[in-house]
Amino acid sequence: MKLKIGVVLTAILCCLVGIQINRSYAAADSAATQQTTVDSTTNTTSTEEAEASEETSAQAPVEEEKPGFIQVIKAKIIDGGVAFMGVVLICLILGLTVAIEKVILLNLSSTNVTQLLNTFKDALQNGGIENVKETAALEKGPVASIVAQSLIRTDEGIAGVEKSIESYGSAEVTKLEKGMSWISLFISLAPMFGFMGTVIGMIDAFGTIKQSADIKIGEVAGGIETALLTTAAGLVVAVILQTFYNYCQSKIEDITTQLEDGANGFINLLISSKKLS
Repeated sequence: MKLKIGVVLTAILCCLVGIQINRSYAAADSAATQQTTVDSTTNTTSTEEAEASEETSAQAPVEEEKPGFIQVIKAKIIDGGVAFMGVVLICLILGLTVAIEKVILLNLSSTNVTQLLNTFKDALQNGGIENVKETAALEKGPVASIVAQSLIRTDEGIAGVEKSIESYGSAEVTKLEKGMSWISLFISLAPMFGFMGTVIGMIDAFGTIKQSADIKIGEVAGGIETALLTTAAGLVVAVILQTFYNYCQSKIEDITTQLEDGANGFINLLISSKKLS
């Protein structure tokens, strides 16, 4: 289900990018057509009108509108080649989909261990083991989950509860790490596709040099620019996803520590209360 959501989001964003790129091409064609019409009209005017227009332009220069951030990004995608830049963009979208979902789940899994153990202590004093079972079932988070599962084996005593906590604790840690491999995959793929675009751009540039007897820098600048843009895009995507990856890893370590503290605290609580032997 998660993969389907990611694919749908990717398809939607790719369509939006394609629409924006097509609009950019259409706008460029329209601008070129308007410029041609203006040039044609200017050529039919008299010399006096042209001189007057030049004087007016010199007196009141028109400030060019600076392109916005989105326009710059679209231009760079087009300059870098839609094929490889599109693949790098897909890696970014899918990687962010998994990473953001993981960040939300990890933050929801975080537990205040001290407060939870106090809740279990009150439940144990007021209603015994059965009351703790009901309380743990109502609480959220991996710590409460392993406590609830471990109390199923209360007939085996403290030893049975400890073994149950150990086994369910390992399962909870595995759940926390689920999906991290996908983020790592997209971190690796993005710069790889960027470097592949670099290699192909350089091949095109040197091919142009080879076929031309009198080479000019402008003839190979396009291929070199494509190569550098795809590399930069791949590295930017890798840096973004790596930041999310490191954050998720730190949260997993924190929650793992919470699991250990919660498990040890609950075992000590059972021993001190002498409810189990």
